[in-house]
Amino acid sequence: MATPRVIVLRAPGTNCDEETAEAWNLAGARAESWHVGRLLEEPHALDLFQVLTLPGGFSYGDDLGAGRILATHLARGLGDALRRFHDRGGLILGVCNGFQVLVRCGLLPGGEAPCPATLAHNDSGRFEARWVKLLPSPGVSPFVSFDEPLELPVAHGEGRFLLSDPKVLEALDDAGRIVLKYADATGAPTQDYPANPNGSPRAAAGICDATGRIFGLMPHPERFVSPLHHPRWTRLGDALGHEGHGMKIFRGAVAALA
Repeated sequence: MATPRVIVLRAPGTNCDEETAEAWNLAGARAESWHVGRLLEEPHALDLFQVLTLPGGFSYGDDLGAGRILATHLARGLGDALRRFHDRGGLILGVCNGFQVLVRCGLLPGGEAPCPATLAHNDSGRFEARWVKLLPSPGVSPFVSFDEPLELPVAHGEGRFLLSDPKVLEALDDAGRIVLKYADATGAPTQDYPANPNGSPRAAAGICDATGRIFGLMPHPERFVSPLHHPRWTRLGDALGHEGHGMKIFRGAVAALA
């Protein structure tokens, strides 16, 4: 099979595009970093790719709220191209600020009767940067095809995933669409701080749409692609495995496209 092509979309303020592109390359894909302005001028270029990635950072300085300006660009300038991309089986990944963009442009949580959603300020009222434990729920999204718990770093000020109707969040959970949950030291989902860094109900750290092909998460998988990235790599040694936990997400997507 041909090597999957990945477009990593950056904007002013994006600061994780190079790391994200490298993670895709390590997973066996071929990634290209594009400025959003270029894609707005050439929306049909999206047809050349199999994966769209919105990386982390502070797009447009988050001046009107995290991810809001980039989300407006996508919704108004690339709406048709994004729908065509998704309908033909393309995968869409949003990490941190990219997750915020996917929610604010309406691609997540998705569904025929969408419920207004947002990523609100952390319950702590401050920017949270730490490593967290995560519990995966495989079976719905190709990005999460594994069942082993993992550790990833978070770095965000607006990560609390909320829906206007709490019953819809419950339905998402029942459908297995909360594919990553913050976990405590025992490996159980938690809303308790600091294991849950933002206070997301139902411990939601990452969700997908009904097809599983649109996936957004607040933790940063691209920041843990080598064991050496873990702050305790000298103590944990071989227990970390031969590569970082974040690679599971990128490899799962590439395998699904093979």
